[in-house]
Amino acid sequence: MKINGMKEFQRLSRRDFIKISTNALLGLGGVLGLAGLFRYFSFQPDPGTPKEWDLGDPAAFPIGSRTERRDIPAVIYNRDGKIVAFSLTCTHLGCTVDDDDKEFSCPCHGSRFDQDGQVIEGPAQKALNPLRVEISEGNILRIHID
Repeated sequence: MKINGMKEFQRLSRRDFIKISTNALLGLGGVLGLAGLFRYFSFQPDPGTPKEWDLGDPAAFPIGSRTERRDIPAVIYNRDGKIVAFSLTCTHLGCTVDDDDKEFSCPCHGSRFDQDGQVIEGPAQKALNPLRVEISEGNILRIHID
């Protein structure tokens, strides 16, 4: 019998339908499993944050200057010719503290620190971490996060 010019299609038996469906699902599962294995073996770990930052010429930090670097995060001072830096990471739970030119405050839990990184108000118990500053060959200012 013809329907609209096409031959009548064969009906699949229940057994054939289940067999085709099972094979299709097993094949799809195998492909997904292989894709997962490929992704697992090609994993590249995150290199992490840099431990050393080049800040350029120390002359860019004149005496009395205060420079905030959110990308590190750190604040750099030139105090009477000596350059010092403090981490802007709260010692309580690791949030980045906000700077309002007079003190640093943690937006997460309310800790406050003075300009020297000392705790004014908790819950933080430790001062902001000082960062190691050095002037390397070629007169390049570097900050080290240890």
